[in-house]
Amino acid sequence: MRKKVTVVGAGNVGANTAQKIAAKELADVVLVDIVEGVPQGKGLDMLESAPVEGYDVSITGANGYEATADSDIVVITAGFPRKPGMSRDDLLLANYEVVKTATESAARYSPNAVLVLVTNPLDAMCWTAHQVSGFPRHRVIGMAGVLDTARFRTFIAEELKVSFENVTAMVLGGHGDTMVPLVRFTNVSGIPLAELTDQTTIDRLVQRTRDGGAEIVKYLKTGSAYYAPAASTVEMVESILKDKKKVLPCAALLDGEYGVHGLFVGVPVKLGSKGIEHIYQIALTASEEAALQKSVEAVAELVEVLKQKIG
Repeated sequence: MRKKVTVVGAGNVGANTAQKIAAKELADVVLVDIVEGVPQGKGLDMLESAPVEGYDVSITGANGYEATADSDIVVITAGFPRKPGMSRDDLLLANYEVVKTATESAARYSPNAVLVLVTNPLDAMCWTAHQVSGFPRHRVIGMAGVLDTARFRTFIAEELKVSFENVTAMVLGGHGDTMVPLVRFTNVSGIPLAELTDQTTIDRLVQRTRDGGAEIVKYLKTGSAYYAPAASTVEMVESILKDKKKVLPCAALLDGEYGVHGLFVGVPVKLGSKGIEHIYQIALTASEEAALQKSVEAVAELVEVLKQKIG
């Protein structure tokens, strides 16, 4: 029996995620969106690509969740983008309602699914999905670290004029300005980054990684990144569906790891058929620990706002 993945949100990130899952023949795909006709139209368009692209899976679009029943994975990308004049708290509360509704419906029809959250603010939306679904922590995962790490690897490869494939890196912490690129663990074919370039260049690459999303928004003006976020999401989906057990930086609910309790924070995890199968605790230096703690505090602030608003 083929695997089944539901993608909630038929916008740029969701549609690209659905298309990449189909192209890799990872699973049948159900694309869900509240806008009438959009998921149906995009789903049919993707399906009509199958004879040309050479993939053989089912792709359907729906405005409700009946067709999503018994999904193995539910990817939630739906949400509002931040608009002029909208505060961070405004965005947080607006997307809380979106993710709450999506999670309730998805969990009702697919009680054994793994939830992969993409909606921003990512770490707080993971907390929301976990609270609403009641799923165990290994089945609620946030996509952020894979994307942030991909950006870091991209900038390093461009700077050093080497293959992207040879660059290994890891970014921890919340998805935002306080993310923590771990330079000490970054290398090119095993050669430490610090031996390949100077500290000024490294600092510039780290900052560009932190500003990676904003850099793309600046260019697009009316939108945000979607190709790399979709690709990053699909890498997680593939590792789960194929039980590949890839070790990837993802937002996970910590229960004492890194001294954190009850918050979703980006850390290295093993992704297999059950979702998160192991959380790796890296021995951090004092400066790395301080940077991670700062990132955790930023996540905690958002969650506290949610707790106060929703009672």
